[in-house]
Amino acid sequence: MPRQLHNALTPVTVKNAKPGIGPSGSEYVKRYADGGGLYLQVKPGGARSWVYRGTVAGKVRYVGLGSAAGAGALSLADAREAAREKAKEVAAGVIPVSNWRKRQREAKAAEQSARISSTTFRDAAASYLSLNEGGWKNDKHRKQWHSTLETYAYPHFGDLPVGEVATEHVMAALKPIWNEKPETANRVRGRIERILDAAKVEGLRDSENPARWRGHLENVLPKPSKAKRRRNERLGRSGHHAAMPYAEVPAFMAKLREREGIAAMALEFTILTAARTGETVGATWSEINLEAAVWTIPANRMKAESEHTVPLPSRITELLGALRQLARSKGDVSNRPVFPAIHGGSLSNMAMLMQLRRMTTGVTVHGFRSSFRDWAAETTGFTHEVCEMALAHTIGSKSEAAYRRGVLLPKRRKLMEAWADYCGGSGASDGRQDNVTPIREVAA
Repeated sequence: MPRQLHNALTPVTVKNAKPGIGPSGSEYVKRYADGGGLYLQVKPGGARSWVYRGTVAGKVRYVGLGSAAGAGALSLADAREAAREKAKEVAAGVIPVSNWRKRQREAKAAEQSARISSTTFRDAAASYLSLNEGGWKNDKHRKQWHSTLETYAYPHFGDLPVGEVATEHVMAALKPIWNEKPETANRVRGRIERILDAAKVEGLRDSENPARWRGHLENVLPKPSKAKRRRNERLGRSGHHAAMPYAEVPAFMAKLREREGIAAMALEFTILTAARTGETVGATWSEINLEAAVWTIPANRMKAESEHTVPLPSRITELLGALRQLARSKGDVSNRPVFPAIHGGSLSNMAMLMQLRRMTTGVTVHGFRSSFRDWAAETTGFTHEVCEMALAHTIGSKSEAAYRRGVLLPKRRKLMEAWADYCGGSGASDGRQDNVTPIREVAA
């Protein structure tokens, strides 16, 4: 049985130790045993370091303990103490790691701990927004994120470490608005949930998400749909965008055409194209092809995030022709809004609604899409697919929708011309006019 070494090295031995010399005179790494698993390792060139040799699960491992020479070097006594600590780890079945790597892990853990304690919910929200808001479709959505967090979340826990945000904090933000502003409250909840989820991914949280709805907040708050319905009942509102009966649209359109101003023209454009408010106010001349009588709305401005082509009825091409001539008198129009505001930029989202309120009550701009859909379903023979495509509703897969956009465009053009004719007609009580093409011909 080989003799076990114990404190075999001395400070002088350590200082004078040399690398090994091979038969050819080349240097190689040489280890000098001290006992207890401690070795002095000398590399070619004379660099010295301490290593511990241990066996774990039948496998020999060499673990660095630190330098044996130069600044920050471990003395022989310190190296023996470090070796004894490693021997305890091996005896406990723990795979030892080098002191350098251990210090790295400890430093990283300390840095992460400091980061967790210093990162507030406001900081986490700012980080989430900087990474994600570039992919959002419009400025309105971006501004809503900032404003709702500033108004409803930050006052309650904006300056709290994000890892400490709990259910009680989320509830303090949501309870005052859950029944009074149900849509806003649910959006705020969803935004808080996303930010906290992102913080967990980044290692800033390790607990469950206190803003989660399913299996958590649903147990203490009424469903958003119920809260909204109760609020609408209290205010005497229906839960849908109020729509004008289609039989009343022609008379309304006649009054609208007597109005002057961009808002009135934009409203007529919106009604006759069955567009959404945001699609109209965001339209630029680069999207309009008057020669082909087509308005192509890019995907980033569409609710379904898919490009939408709108055939323009003759009434709209006349209206746009006059607007473009006016716009061209002021220079290049390609990137200018079709419906500009008086002081520059695009028309406000509220401009058409204000125009509508000056003329009638109880209806919304968006509701005219329902008026159009009811008219198409009840008074024409156009297929469901044609009518749904006219409203830019998703039909089938993306490839199927792209195919139908091309194939159904001629039929949709007939549909929109019929709608424009109807809106310009006398508005008979049954929803038909003599000057509208018969149903069977329109649907062909």
